[in-house]
Amino acid sequence: MNKTVNINIGGLFFHIDEDAYQKLSRYFDAIKRSLSNSSGKDEIMKDIEMRVAELLTEKQKSDKHVINNKDVDEVIVIMGQPEDYRLDDDSEEKNAGSNYNTTKTRKLYRDKDRGTIAGVCTGLGHYFGIDAVFIKILFLILFFGFGTGFIAYIILWIAMPKAITTSEKLEMTGEPVTIASIEKKVREEFDTVSNKFKNADYNKVGNEIQSGANKFANGVSEVVTNIFNVFAKILGAFIVFLTSIFLIAVCVASVVMIFSSSMPENKVVEFISTPLGLETPLWAQGVLFFLAAGIPLFFILLLGLKLLVTNLKSLGNVARYSLLSIWIIAVGILIALGINEFNQLAYSGKSVQKETIGITATDTIKVQFKYNDFFSKSINEKDDFRITQDSAGHAIIYSNNVHLHLKRTDRVTPYIQIEKKANGKSFDEANGRAEKIAYNFKIIGNEILLDNYFLTATGNKLRNQRVDIYLYLPNGIVYYPAENVTNYLNGSESDFDYFYGPEGYMYKVENTELKCLNCPSNENNSSTTENGEEIDIQTNSSVKDSTVTTTVKVNGLNVIINETASPVKKESNSRLSIGKDGTIIKTK
Repeated sequence: MNKTVNINIGGLFFHIDEDAYQKLSRYFDAIKRSLSNSSGKDEIMKDIEMRVAELLTEKQKSDKHVINNKDVDEVIVIMGQPEDYRLDDDSEEKNAGSNYNTTKTRKLYRDKDRGTIAGVCTGLGHYFGIDAVFIKILFLILFFGFGTGFIAYIILWIAMPKAITTSEKLEMTGEPVTIASIEKKVREEFDTVSNKFKNADYNKVGNEIQSGANKFANGVSEVVTNIFNVFAKILGAFIVFLTSIFLIAVCVASVVMIFSSSMPENKVVEFISTPLGLETPLWAQGVLFFLAAGIPLFFILLLGLKLLVTNLKSLGNVARYSLLSIWIIAVGILIALGINEFNQLAYSGKSVQKETIGITATDTIKVQFKYNDFFSKSINEKDDFRITQDSAGHAIIYSNNVHLHLKRTDRVTPYIQIEKKANGKSFDEANGRAEKIAYNFKIIGNEILLDNYFLTATGNKLRNQRVDIYLYLPNGIVYYPAENVTNYLNGSESDFDYFYGPEGYMYKVENTELKCLNCPSNENNSSTTENGEEIDIQTNSSVKDSTVTTTVKVNGLNVIINETASPVKKESNSRLSIGKDGTIIKTK
């Protein structure tokens, strides 16, 4: 039975049996003797102990693991024996740790000593074996070209640890961490500092320093430090506050999307519209959105907390690199899905149905929209798209994306043209998807009954389906729209301006104009002469080529008034009255 002792190496505690402890002690003593004439002996010894502690930590299989002779021997093989090299020999690295595999394996650290801001680019340059200037150029391109350079730099700043110890600096550049390499690195740094002091003009410096200079400099330094600390605290609080709000919003949106399938009656879910559409399941979009947006926000939140809390414990390397890898994968998947979704909408197709209305050009044509009370209880309730069920319980896409366009025709009879449109990744797919749109209308005598909705199977997916109705009106026909037509009337691709009056009134087609036959006048319907005689005044206005033509009927006598229309408001707000001489007076 061997005794065990507790020791502290490089700030870490270990359980070690007595034989292994004696061997490790002799090893450290031998190193100290070999460094007796070396500059920076204490710093070299400290780094060696920290490296030994790291290697012993790797040997620990559990908290109760006891370091034995085998573990110590393996560490000595890696570090090398002190007697295997001479400190003043230039070939020391050839002999030290000769049994250790010297293949260069780099670790990712921030090189703050050579870096400009945080040492991220310099550390990446060491890791990939390229000049740091190329990494900096790449970040600038991402920053100014795509706007992601800043976020990526912040994430790497948080994720990459800073190379502090000599061992970490050696690992960063891929050099083997042995006694010889540690000693050489420390000597180089020590010699650099020594040269700076040797080159200094001490006499000149001593003459310039006054008795109170140190106190003043310390005071200024303390003030500046306090100012920066306060600024850092304020900035940290601001970052934490904003990032927390955004992170909560991302979490809520993601949860709603992920569990949307279990909330089919939720109106909020029905109106969720994402760039990926229905090609990707909504729950998958929620997961990807949470990872792509949530992980950067989480790292920014940690940065704010570090500024706010001085001794905040950092995430481990495993957690940092794992989250970074997951974020890169999620963003890559989103980009691939986005490209695929764009391809699904690359081509437009349509299905056309034309039908003649069997009335003459002197008749009246009535237009009315109707709804299905199974899908909606009001003609005014409109949904661009909604996933619902039909009467048989099948899932379908329901939409009120229906528009009416008024067109003029030289034919003697009116006709209607129904165009069902959709998008797809090819013309054949787009045309096929358009043909699968179910839209109904009826022509009963001189009345057109139009559905205010269309249906299509969910298998056709949301691909910008819509229905455009083109009503062609010949010259002389009377157009009589119901009041609900205003909800679906669309001025694009129409031959008539439609500001003459509200629906529910009769309009006659006269060449390129629609003239209202029974619209109420905007003017007063009566006036009086100077002698107190009451007369009847009726007005009817129309606009063509920026000219307002007002027909005034005074006691059965027609008077026509032409005036230039306002470019903003094409109607007259004047008051008509009769003067002493019987003329018509127009006042504002």
